[in-house]
Amino acid sequence: MLALHARQVSLGTKMEGLQDIVRVLARPIEFASHSDSAHLSTVKSLGPFVTRQVLQALARRVYLPQVETELLTLRSLFSDYHEGLSEHERKRRLAEAQKILERLSRYPGDMTKEARTRESPAKEKVQRSNRTDVGKTSHDPGSSPRSPHLEFQGGDLWRLPIRFARGVGPKRAVLCHKVGVRTVEDALWYLPWRYEDRSVVTPIADLRPGARGTICGRVLSARLTRASRRGMMILNITVEDDSGTIACVYFNQPYLEQTLKPGLRVMMNGMVSVGRRGWNNLQLEAPHHEILGEEEDIPLHVGRIVPIYHETKGLTSRQIRTITRGLLDEYVRGLQELVPVEILARQGLPSLAEALADAHFPGPSADLFSLDRGRTRAHQRLAFEEFFLLELGLGLRKRSVQEEVKGIRFNVKTALLAGLRDGLPFQLTEAQERVVSEILRDMGGEHPMNRLLQGDVGCGKTIVAMHAIVVATGSGYQAALMVPTEILAEQHFLTVRNVLTSLGLNVVLLESGGRQKARLSVIRQIEEGEVDLVIGTHALIQKDVRFKRLGLAVIDEQHKFGVLQRKNLLEKGYHPDVLVLTATPIPRTLAMTVYGDLNVSVIDALPPGRKPVRTLVFAESQRRRAYRLLKDEIDSGRQAYIVYPLVEESEKTDLKAALQGAEQLQAEEFRDVRVGVLHGRMKTEEKAATMAAFKAGHIKILVATTVVEVGVDVPNATAMLVEHADRFGLAQLHQLRGRVGRGGQQSYCLLMSSRKGLWREGAPKTGEADPRWRRPMGETLVTQARQRLEALVKSSDGFVIAEEDLRIRGPGEFFGVRQWGPPEFRVANLIRDGAILEQARQEAFALLAADPRLADPVRRALREATLRRWQTKLDLGSVS
Repeated sequence: MLALHARQVSLGTKMEGLQDIVRVLARPIEFASHSDSAHLSTVKSLGPFVTRQVLQALARRVYLPQVETELLTLRSLFSDYHEGLSEHERKRRLAEAQKILERLSRYPGDMTKEARTRESPAKEKVQRSNRTDVGKTSHDPGSSPRSPHLEFQGGDLWRLPIRFARGVGPKRAVLCHKVGVRTVEDALWYLPWRYEDRSVVTPIADLRPGARGTICGRVLSARLTRASRRGMMILNITVEDDSGTIACVYFNQPYLEQTLKPGLRVMMNGMVSVGRRGWNNLQLEAPHHEILGEEEDIPLHVGRIVPIYHETKGLTSRQIRTITRGLLDEYVRGLQELVPVEILARQGLPSLAEALADAHFPGPSADLFSLDRGRTRAHQRLAFEEFFLLELGLGLRKRSVQEEVKGIRFNVKTALLAGLRDGLPFQLTEAQERVVSEILRDMGGEHPMNRLLQGDVGCGKTIVAMHAIVVATGSGYQAALMVPTEILAEQHFLTVRNVLTSLGLNVVLLESGGRQKARLSVIRQIEEGEVDLVIGTHALIQKDVRFKRLGLAVIDEQHKFGVLQRKNLLEKGYHPDVLVLTATPIPRTLAMTVYGDLNVSVIDALPPGRKPVRTLVFAESQRRRAYRLLKDEIDSGRQAYIVYPLVEESEKTDLKAALQGAEQLQAEEFRDVRVGVLHGRMKTEEKAATMAAFKAGHIKILVATTVVEVGVDVPNATAMLVEHADRFGLAQLHQLRGRVGRGGQQSYCLLMSSRKGLWREGAPKTGEADPRWRRPMGETLVTQARQRLEALVKSSDGFVIAEEDLRIRGPGEFFGVRQWGPPEFRVANLIRDGAILEQARQEAFALLAADPRLADPVRRALREATLRRWQTKLDLGSVS
C-alpha cells in the first residue's frame, strides 16, 4: 500500500528540483528501515519503484555529474532488489540508500546544468570569449571574423563548416569530411550506429570476470611500465571505491598517465578479466573513462547509455561524442523546425531539438534494443523529416509537370492504332487494356505524360508501349526508345520493326559503334524527320543527334540510366511525353522514392494460359539429374537455355564460360542435338541468325550469357539451366527465368550452384520437389546466396521477389552498381521505415494540395530546405 501511495505522490508532483526527488524516494526507504527494518515485509515493489523514479528524474533533467553519479548508484542498489534477497542484504542496501539520500539532501534545490550556468554568467561569458573566432568562408568571402554561435542561427547550420565547431579545427575537420560531416548540420545528423549501456554502476567487490562492468571511484595510483615483449607500454591505474580496489590496464596509451592522476574521481567501463594472480586479482582492460567533479562537464563516455559512432583513423567515437555534445549544447535549442507543428502533433512526434538530443544521448530509461534498431521516437522523428522533404520535392516536381502546358497534341484515335490492333495475333489482357487506356488518356491530355509502367517479366509491356509509339508517330511526331544496353536495343529493334514496318513506319537502330558512314546516315534521317521511331542506348543523347519533332520518349529500365542522361534525351524535344518501363518490380517503398514523381501503371497479370515456372536448385553433385530433366524436355519436342556468367574462361575465376561449355555439351551430354551459342561479343548479323535458328527450332539448346536476360521470346523453350546461380543477383535470376514459361507448357528453371558449403545437412526441406528430381531430405538453403535461391524456389511473383531482394541486400544495393539508385538518407531506412514513408508522403501531398508551391511566408524555410536538399537530384529548377 505504501509503494502505491508513493507512486501516486510522484505522479502528482511536479519534479522541478532535486529535493523533490529526494523527498519522494526517502519516504518508502525510511519506512522500510524504521525500527531495525521491521516493516520490510509490508513494503512491496520497492526495487521497481526506486528504479523507475530515478530513471524518470534523469530523463527529465540533465544534472551535474556528481548528482547523476549518486542517483545512478542509488538505482544500482535497487535494480535487483526483491524479496528473494536475504534480509541481511536488503538491510545493507537500505542503509546505503539512506546515506546517498542524506548526501543528496545537502545539495542546493536545483542542481541542473542550466541552473549552474545561470549562477555563473561571468564564467560563461569568459568561456565564450575564449572560443576560436570564425574566419572568412567561401559562403561569405567578404565577412570579417566572427564567432559562429553568434552569427549562425538554427536554420543556417548547413552553411557553418564543421572546422569552426568547438574542439574541431582544420586538421580534425579533414577527418570529419571522411565520414561525410562537412557542416555543423551534418554533425548533428551524424547519428550513432549502435549504443552501449554503461549506466549500471557496480561496486568493485561485485565485479565478475568475463562481463563488462562500470565502476565509480577514486584514482589511487598510476604506474607506467614497458612490457619485456614487443616494447608495449602498459599503464596501470588503481581505482578504489567503498568496496575495494581494482587495476585498470591501458595498452600503448602513456599519455593517460598525465590525465588520470591520483585523487581524481572517475567512472570507468570495461571488460573484467582475471589478472596474473588469479581470481582475487581482477582488472578492467582498456576501459572507457570519465573524470568526474568538473562541474561544467556532463558524463559522456560512462555512467549512461553511450552512443557508438562510425569512426575513421584518427577520429574516435569518444572524440565524436565530445564534439556532438558541444554542438548540442550550443545550437540545439535554436534549431529551426522545418516540419509544421501541426503535422508533428498529428503524427505524435517530438521536436527536432528533442529528437536529436535523444538520438545522440538517450536517457537512462531508453530501450537499448529499440535504439540499436533505430526504432525510438527520436529516430522515427528524424526519419519522418527526411522522408517529408523528399516527398515534398517529388510532389513539387510532379505538380510542375502536371501544370506544364503541352506543346504538342496527339491524335489518340489515329488509324494506325486500329491497324496495330488488327495485326496482333492475340488479344490484350484486361490489365494491358487498362494500362493502354491510362496512357492514351495522358497522351490526349493538356499536360505532358510522365508515367511509369511496371510489370513482371513476360506480362507484355512492349506491346503496350507500342500503342503509345503508334499514337505519337501516327500524329506526325517522332518517338525514341532508349534502353540500357546494345543487346537489348538490338532485341527491341528485331521485335518492334516487324510489327511497325507493316504499318508504314520507318524504324531504325542507332548504335554507338559500327560503321561511321552508316551511323551518320541514320543521324541525318532522324534530323530530317524521315525516321518515325529510333531505338538505341546512350547514343540517342549524343550532341550530334537532333530530332525534327520528338513527341514521345520511352525509357526502358530507367534506373540503369543517370539522371542527366534522361534529362538530355527529354531536352531533344519540346517537352515530349515520357513513358518509363521497368521489368524489375519495384517494392512500394522504393516506388514512392525512386519514382515518386511519376504516375504509375501496373500490368499485374500474365497472358492467359501461362503456368508458373517451377524452380529447382541443384548442387554440383546432382548435375546429371539436371541434364536428365533437360533431355526429357528436348525429347518432348521442346527447347532449352543454358546460361553462363562469362563468354570465355578466365584464369582469375572458376566460373564456367559459355564458349567452352557449349563445346563440351555438344561433344558429350547433348551430342545428338544441335547446340548454339549466343553472347554479346557476336556481331548483330550473327546474333540475329542464331536467334532465328533457335526460334525456328533448328537449335535445340542455346548456350548463352545474360544476353538472354531480356527481350528474347521463344514460347517453345521450356527449360533453363543457370550455371553458378549463386553468383547472380536475385532480380537478374528472376529476369532470366522469365525467358521460359512463355507458352502453355509447364516450364522449368534449374539453378545450378557449384559453391562449396551451399548445402547444410540436418535442416528441414524447402522448395517444391519434382517427380524427376527427388531432393534429399534434410537440405536447406542458407546464407545470403542461399536466401536468394530459396526466394526463387518459393515464389514466381516478381513483386514478392523484389521485396525479398530489398530485404536481403538493402536499399543501397537494390539496383546494383548503377549510375542512379534510390535517394540516400542519413537516418531513414526504406526497409525499416516503410510505414513512416507512407505517412510522410500523405502529409507532404496534403500540404502541397493546400499550398502547391509552398509560397506561404511561414513555409519559406521548408521550401528552401526542400530545394537545397533535392533541387539538383530531382531537377526542381522549374519550381525554384
